[in-house]
Amino acid sequence: MSDPVPAITEAAATGETAAIFADIRHVLGVDVVNLIWRHLATIEGALPWTWGALRPLYVDGSVVSEAAALHTELVLPPGPSIRSEVYAGMGLRPGDLAAIRDVLAAYDHTNAMAVVALTTLRGRLDGRAPVDAKAAEPMPLAQTPRFGLPKLLNLTDMQPETAALVTALNGLGTRRPGAVLASMYRHLAHWPSYLSFAWLLLAPLDGDGRLAAAIDQAQRAAKSRADRLLVRLADSGAPPPPVLAARISAAVEPFVGDVIVKMLVICALLRRATA
Repeated sequence: MSDPVPAITEAAATGETAAIFADIRHVLGVDVVNLIWRHLATIEGALPWTWGALRPLYVDGSVVSEAAALHTELVLPPGPSIRSEVYAGMGLRPGDLAAIRDVLAAYDHTNAMAVVALTTLRGRLDGRAPVDAKAAEPMPLAQTPRFGLPKLLNLTDMQPETAALVTALNGLGTRRPGAVLASMYRHLAHWPSYLSFAWLLLAPLDGDGRLAAAIDQAQRAAKSRADRLLVRLADSGAPPPPVLAARISAAVEPFVGDVIVKMLVICALLRRATA
């Protein structure tokens, strides 16, 4: 299993798709192109239109501004303070923890931006008019740190027990069957003991509803932040043809309606525990 949905790999991208992928990496300040963009590249006309519509909001800093505000509005359930000896007992050395923190930081950076931008996009495609929302303000962009990420493992690259744990973790906080497999867990699969720790941290929150409550709150906050971007996007030119608009909306929905907002909360919880 290379990707959980149809997607163009960065290595296989050519022509306009390769150029857009390079621009996404440059504008977002990341070294990899997230799955949603690679998935849109499989739909004729979807990636150029979507990136063309959202790129100005990334470039002028308004997506970054709203994503930063969204981070401050997350309401996370309380968690324990984890002593460094716990990680040492799991066989995680300082270098391992530094790499894990980089993975979490990279996803924390992109997930918040993606959820507000893609929620905005869906509102635009659905013709939704925000009520009583002020337009998002552009902001100067600071230099974004780049995080080196390990190889993105396929389930078949992992030991069976690790692959099963990745699949189980992916079910936590999920709202629907057949959820998209979150790439973050595939990156973290280089450290199976950390995945075990993540399960012990997250499973009780999933079991008693606290994780679902945090995800619901995050989705409401993301919609509010997206409405500020939608005020600006509403006047950004003609929508795509109806058939293409429907295909883009259908492609984006599993990400913005489930996996990205779920992983926004989970990543925040793991970053707090692994600080």
